[in-house]
Amino acid sequence: MPAAAVFLFDTYGKLLGDPLVVAALDAMGFGQWLRYFVGVAELAGGIGLLVPILSGLAGSCLVALMIGATVITVVQAQGQIVMAAFPAVTLLVVAIIAWGRRDRTIRLLQRSTSRTERDDAREAVITAS
Repeated sequence: MPAAAVFLFDTYGKLLGDPLVVAALDAMGFGQWLRYFVGVAELAGGIGLLVPILSGLAGSCLVALMIGATVITVVQAQGQIVMAAFPAVTLLVVAIIAWGRRDRTIRLLQRSTSRTERDDAREAVITAS
């Protein structure tokens, strides 16, 4: 899946400390913590896009990440709005993925919730005994 490849490839520079990425974040006034946070989020999202049951949830999380990236790019571009084209197009792609896989995401979250409720009920029975 090309979207996953974009995120997995982009993770490389962030997690391994590519000097251009480090300099860009320094120039924007963000600490290097953001580089690690975004790198880990992109890595998890890229892997999640490759796992069918997680692809919708990963897409949804990447939408949030790419909204932030697009806004930061627009603010930092200082009038060069074309700089926001890549994050904006990537945002559109992951939004389409998230929307297309929304049924999977709902089922995944329902399964997670029902499992938690079962565990709570089981624990209540054990403690009542």
